[in-house]
Amino acid sequence: MALKKFRASPKSTQPFKTGNRERRQKLHITRKKALDNTRRDERFRRRREEDKDPSLREERLRKNVPLTLERKRVWDDLDDDIGDGLGVSVDAERLKRQKLDQDDPLDADEAHSIQQEDAESSDPANDRDSMIDSASESDRPPTKPSNPPKRHKSASERATSPTTPNQSTNFDLTPSALTTRFPTLFSTTPSLPKTLITTSLNSTLHTEAHLLTTLFPNSIYIPRSAHRHSHKYSLREIASFATNRAYTSLFVLKEDQKKPTGLTFVHLPAGPTFHFSISNWVEGKKLPGHGRPTDHNPELILNNFRTPLGLLTAHLFRSVFPPQPDFQGRQVVTLHNQRDYIFLRRHRYIFREKRESEKSVIGPDGKEVKGVEGIRAGLQELGPRFTLKLRRIDKGIQRASGQEWEWKGRMEKQRTKFQL
Repeated sequence: MALKKFRASPKSTQPFKTGNRERRQKLHITRKKALDNTRRDERFRRRREEDKDPSLREERLRKNVPLTLERKRVWDDLDDDIGDGLGVSVDAERLKRQKLDQDDPLDADEAHSIQQEDAESSDPANDRDSMIDSASESDRPPTKPSNPPKRHKSASERATSPTTPNQSTNFDLTPSALTTRFPTLFSTTPSLPKTLITTSLNSTLHTEAHLLTTLFPNSIYIPRSAHRHSHKYSLREIASFATNRAYTSLFVLKEDQKKPTGLTFVHLPAGPTFHFSISNWVEGKKLPGHGRPTDHNPELILNNFRTPLGLLTAHLFRSVFPPQPDFQGRQVVTLHNQRDYIFLRRHRYIFREKRESEKSVIGPDGKEVKGVEGIRAGLQELGPRFTLKLRRIDKGIQRASGQEWEWKGRMEKQRTKFQL
């Protein structure tokens, strides 16, 4: 049974524009109460109908999808040659799939047919017995091709990119042009990272810089002074100093009004240089129920880096952490990309038995994960937490920032297009 259309009561439509202020207020209150009562009656009536027919509730929940920016995300066209893909917003998985289609169209057709068979097998209408519900081809009467009437799509159906669960970054999708452009960043031989952390001139962020040394393994903080009798070392000179001492990366923490506002990442020995802005910095001791970090190498989780620029940024952060974590420390650092904002969090986890009042672990498909029905994971945040946003990528290590850049954030604002 279809749901009835919402109808307002006669009291809710009465005019309340009058010159008397007290009467206008009373009319507004009366109209508001009438609308609330009508909506309440509609809600209870819908509940009674859905209790009788649960399919109505499933249909309503299926259509009731919030139209967020992630669902309206748009991608650039893949027809032309995009090169390394830094300046365009393309999905690396789609890019690689299109390249495979061009190289071997036979395999692409087979993969497409398999996908169609899987889609048909997952259709609930095909789960019925074909010998009962379907007639043979010879018994069917000839049907005339008819043009079905065009149906206007809903707001959720018009979304160009459906919401997908948080997926881990797949580094196998990195374009080859990006690998040849940054050979030092995409080296095949993993090496133990060694990071030098410093600040801008006359900085007061000594505590925050020491916190970064606990976040990034095998790192050291060296204060940067600008005394009138001392030499003011430039970023290029500091990078040369760090390269001669076998450092693999250089961090420069920037501040404004005694708060961290920027982070410059220099990949040694020859760049490139990444410029990030920092927001929402919260120290670990200010987090409720926080823990104390240990010296164990943490595990690294990189989520939702899908474009070539996102894969380049993910490779940059992966080069800072050791390839082999210390699992006995049970520490994990998460870099989650959402709408081009990178949220950094550090937790300690523990596996325990599930209590009777708790639910089982649910996967991205909404079903319970098999094999871990009686296990739950507890998290304790260690800190610090902050949010990064990529602003610019410079070529090499420059004397003055911004002279030559590989990528720069676009000045025009299109809210439905993301770069990472």
